[in-house]
Amino acid sequence: MITITDGIATANISELTDDDNFSFFEDCERVGFEEFDLTYASYSEMIRRYRISDMVETNGMIEKLRMIKDSDEIACIEKACEITDDCFEYLKKFIKIGMTEKEIALEIYNYFIKHGADGLAFDTIVASGTNSSKPHAIPTDKRIEYGDVIVIDFGAKYNGYCADMTRTIFVGEVSKEAEKLYNFLFEVQAEGTRKLVEGEDTRTIAKSVEYELNQRNCTLIHALGHGVGIDIHEKPILSVKSSTILKNNMVVTNEPGIYIPEDIGIRIEDTIVINDRIPRILTNSSKHLTIIDG
Repeated sequence: MITITDGIATANISELTDDDNFSFFEDCERVGFEEFDLTYASYSEMIRRYRISDMVETNGMIEKLRMIKDSDEIACIEKACEITDDCFEYLKKFIKIGMTEKEIALEIYNYFIKHGADGLAFDTIVASGTNSSKPHAIPTDKRIEYGDVIVIDFGAKYNGYCADMTRTIFVGEVSKEAEKLYNFLFEVQAEGTRKLVEGEDTRTIAKSVEYELNQRNCTLIHALGHGVGIDIHEKPILSVKSSTILKNNMVVTNEPGIYIPEDIGIRIEDTIVINDRIPRILTNSSKHLTIIDG
């Protein structure tokens, strides 16, 4: 079936009839394809079947179009974030000393399913104790202990759209040094969020956050953030290595972290809609230092 909307023809190629096969691209001088999403076998088959004379790489055309979300997309992301927020409130009461990281991760999945989500937006990170110092840790059989820090990086998927949030909590008590690190990162993350407005350069924002971290002898180990939508990682990338001018209705994350190897890790992350003046934070769970009873 071929659909024409506002003068633009689109089609699901798998649904084209034999007659369509020979006519759909007939008047096209060039046909674009996504080089990272099309195998060579499919490329060759399309040229043969649809009699395409000139296929060219589109160099991320679709990804660039997807950077700007419409109101329906933002509504889906907002709902995914709402489910994620509600889950975090539940987790603060659910998590107990003696539970494993895997058990907590499984409970997150179960909560999402029970509360209307499609499932997980990505593989959940639950990292406690020294595991928290690993930026991309996976849940293990380690049991939660009194005095642990727990980094929880998770997000629901709703109607095909993703949420992404990280919160760091403490079990029973928090050391003075960990409290200082947390409060420092809290301010760094908040300042970074304030800069996420239309017209700002992602590289400039990332560099400013990196500078603040460097003042405490910390580094920006991973990207400051990324776009969020149908995929959990989309353009733009907020990094000192990547430059994109922010535009209204882009949806991005802001996720600085501090990682001291074999000791402690802290990360705070929100999903945010870009506006021209004030960023709209979709993940509304408290970011103030939180100690649970366990």
